[in-house]
Amino acid sequence: MKKNTALDNSSKIIEFVDVCKEFDGVSVVENMNFYVRKGEFITFLGPSGCGKTTTLRMLAGFDMPTSGKILLGGKDVTDLPPNLRPVNTVFQKYALFPHLNVFENVAFGLKQKRIATTYIDKKGNSKTKMEKLPKPVIAEKVKKALEIVDLSGFEKRSISTLSGGQQQRIAIARAIVNEPEILLLDEPLGALDLKMRKEMQLELKAMHKRLGITFIYVTHDQEEALTMSNTIVVMADGVIQQIGTPESIYNEPKNTFVADFIGESNIFSGVMPQDGEVRFCGKKFECLDGGFEKDEPVDVVVRPEDVKIKSVDVGTLKGKVTSVIFKGIHYQILVQCGRYEIEIQSTTAPEVGETVGLVIKPNGIHVMKKEFRVNKFTGVITKRNTVEFGDGEFECDVTQLYPNSHLDEEGYLITAKGEKLDLTDVEVNVEVDLHDITMSDNENEGGAKGHIISLIYKSEYYRYIVRTENEEDYVLACEDLWNENDLVSLIIPKEKIRLTLKQTEGGKQ
Repeated sequence: MKKNTALDNSSKIIEFVDVCKEFDGVSVVENMNFYVRKGEFITFLGPSGCGKTTTLRMLAGFDMPTSGKILLGGKDVTDLPPNLRPVNTVFQKYALFPHLNVFENVAFGLKQKRIATTYIDKKGNSKTKMEKLPKPVIAEKVKKALEIVDLSGFEKRSISTLSGGQQQRIAIARAIVNEPEILLLDEPLGALDLKMRKEMQLELKAMHKRLGITFIYVTHDQEEALTMSNTIVVMADGVIQQIGTPESIYNEPKNTFVADFIGESNIFSGVMPQDGEVRFCGKKFECLDGGFEKDEPVDVVVRPEDVKIKSVDVGTLKGKVTSVIFKGIHYQILVQCGRYEIEIQSTTAPEVGETVGLVIKPNGIHVMKKEFRVNKFTGVITKRNTVEFGDGEFECDVTQLYPNSHLDEEGYLITAKGEKLDLTDVEVNVEVDLHDITMSDNENEGGAKGHIISLIYKSEYYRYIVRTENEEDYVLACEDLWNENDLVSLIIPKEKIRLTLKQTEGGKQ
């Protein structure tokens, strides 16, 4: 749940309570809880398929949640149709009417609108009729809407004569002319070129300030989110990863996904010997973090701008410069420190091939709990003494289930006491380390197969998540670069699969 005691929580205009959404049995949004304050500019940010547009559609009323509640102004609108919600939507494809001019496009919703008008008849009785808005009222509203989007005087222009940026503004004018309490924007800048997109980011931010209404924005572009928003909701795989201001999201990411997705990051595997001290890249660094167990494995995030290039005798780390690229406002520099590749952003640049020292101050080091330390599954032993888990089947050593046991010629397990056991259908706990799984592009080579849904570079290796057809996830580490969405098979040596007997409800094995 989004919390910020510095602001008045009583101004909540939108609230999602335990909202879930499934399509054909597949979960796309899971247990979503958040709220939006009146007048806020909030952005849902995440990769394609993370559930952000589905969230927007549920808010608009185009999709209904599978479970949970949506509140607008404290009222439950979960089952309310779109036309009865105080919400208007601007889509990536502007959906303008090409046969209507600018005025007619903007006025379209107003012409369909009916308002209750009360009359007093000759007998003094009051009667209420639903009537269209008067033409002068419509004309005045359209004029004001076009002024807001800086297109005054365009009323008679044909849609086909407008640029992409102008059409986008007309779509916004058509939405705000109906005076909604909430404006939903689903990647509205996606069809524009880079220069126009940057200009429209600033214009949208200024427009939000003038209108004072609530903006809900959806994008996969981190720069858009950081530039325009009061609040960012970072999503991945249907789950909210972090909610916060642009500054807090960038400076204090909650996990490696957020750190990798928002801006550039160096991500290392490290260990916390004690509070205020972390080891990574083979060196000890002072940090500002604490609250970890002694020698707990951690993930360490260092932004490129927080790495300073110094002389070799001063740097905590030293390495060779392998790449220098000018990016306009800074140089992007890569330094190889042993097996670790470190990215630096600096306004000055060393020469490629030069050996340099690197310094990282305590406030530039962000330590977080390791999300994935081991793959854990529930599995079943087959009659072939293999183990089925994670939507696959693998060779394994079943004798580890019973100390000093062995298999006889028929494949039965003989315990140390001489008992003969048939392990078929026995449930087991399965553990596999990240570095013990390899991938192959031959889908029949491994015991399971799936598509790569995520990859994060961690300085010395890539961390991948592979999802099978039945949505089982494998997390693995690999030095080679694969592409997202690649179909791969997963290979695990039998000696790397750790098995233990699963506890029954009574606590017995």
